[in-house]
Amino acid sequence: MLESRATIGPYWDEPLPDDEHLARQVEHGREEHLMLDARPPAELNQLTLARMRQTGPRFWIALAGLGALTLAFFIAWAIQIVSGLGITGLNRSVMWGPYIANLIYFIGIGHAGTFISAALRLMRMDFRRPIARAAETITLFGLACAALFPIIHVGRIWKLFYMLPIPNQRDLWPNFRSALFWDMMAITTYLIGSTLFMYVALIPDLAMARDHMTGWRRKLYSALSLGWRGTEGEWHRLEVVSNLLSFVIIPVMFSVHTGVSWNLSMAIQPGWHSAIFGPFFVVGALYSGVAAVILVMIIVRKTMRFGYFMREEHFNAMGIFLLILTLTWIYFYFAEWITNWYGNLPLEKAVQAMLTGPLAPLFYLMLFCNIVVPLGTLWSRRVRTSLPAMLVIGILIQVGMYIERVLIVSGSLSRNELPFNWVNYTPHWPEVTVTLGTLAFLGLLYMVYTRFVPIIPVWEVYEGQAMQGSRRVGRAVMSTRTEVH
Repeated sequence: MLESRATIGPYWDEPLPDDEHLARQVEHGREEHLMLDARPPAELNQLTLARMRQTGPRFWIALAGLGALTLAFFIAWAIQIVSGLGITGLNRSVMWGPYIANLIYFIGIGHAGTFISAALRLMRMDFRRPIARAAETITLFGLACAALFPIIHVGRIWKLFYMLPIPNQRDLWPNFRSALFWDMMAITTYLIGSTLFMYVALIPDLAMARDHMTGWRRKLYSALSLGWRGTEGEWHRLEVVSNLLSFVIIPVMFSVHTGVSWNLSMAIQPGWHSAIFGPFFVVGALYSGVAAVILVMIIVRKTMRFGYFMREEHFNAMGIFLLILTLTWIYFYFAEWITNWYGNLPLEKAVQAMLTGPLAPLFYLMLFCNIVVPLGTLWSRRVRTSLPAMLVIGILIQVGMYIERVLIVSGSLSRNELPFNWVNYTPHWPEVTVTLGTLAFLGLLYMVYTRFVPIIPVWEVYEGQAMQGSRRVGRAVMSTRTEVH
């Protein structure tokens, strides 16, 4: 006779085995793995929503500091608009400076967010569930900040009118053969696709927040949740659309930074004209992006006390991913440099001048941050699961990858094929203020976002825990997973 369903408790309230040895294994599994430590849905909802309502003194102090730096950024930009680009450190040879390096950098840190969520979703890796939205948000705000720098770099922002594909008195239209036009199309497509991808997965959690909030927040979440009720048809459509967007967004993601690299490699400029720039830039973007996601995970876990959702297993998995990207980036960087060195062409010797010239300190600092530190530490699980260690490694990788962008842009232009045209570029206060202010602007947007939107995709965690189970095999308890199609 079949056992009555009434005698079976919910999956989050499964009793421990009677055997003491097996019980210890089950308890250890719950401590180590989020998917095995299931809790009632109501508890998960309250745990997430409670953090959204908390705004203590530290929050307001941090918000004020980031707001002040953001205000300084916009003031510096306004002064530059009035005074012109002459107040920056740009000159005849180095006509592209930190602003273009910032464009490449912010697009790069925005790469990994959607990739982690989309690619790992298609590979059915459960460790991405609690960190997916935190990563996707980096993509959204990273691309938003990157979009500012072409405007900032133009100087006279009113000239952007002539870049729009509309009839005007000068009969100007976009040049479809220009790498800049490809870049704009790829970034726009990626931004729209990433926003849709994040919003579709956000709808169930917005509906959950709607049902627990009052006042203007309830009205806001009611409008954004699009009348979600959680019916079987709605869940089916959500799954179909999420998978479809995952397949679409991945090739678009690769096209974005490939297009960014073509802005440089299509020019006959020493240090830029390289066929390897496409994959090299994509790997570099993923490298800095994954490090940025790890930094955000640490900050969110500590400031919002999400230790239940973000555990050692998540930092260990992301650390392994970062180690793989470290090795891949080293391979591409070595391949590019050894090719130029072996060819020994006069034009390429100008690029090698940074090994011993005034740019040498930055070059070797970049190698230390991007190669020595991660390659010497991430092989250890103890390091990968240590939050202070991963915080330091993540910051150093961000520093190293930003220096790498500056060396590619400003460094290559300062040492071109004409020695009489060599110059030393030094950033002035506008570039420094704008760069630091944009980083603060990104942090400000992220802080405000976490107080209005559930940063943990509760429904994805709940779904993963519902499909995860365990079974006894001899004297061991093995985890099992139920696939839903």
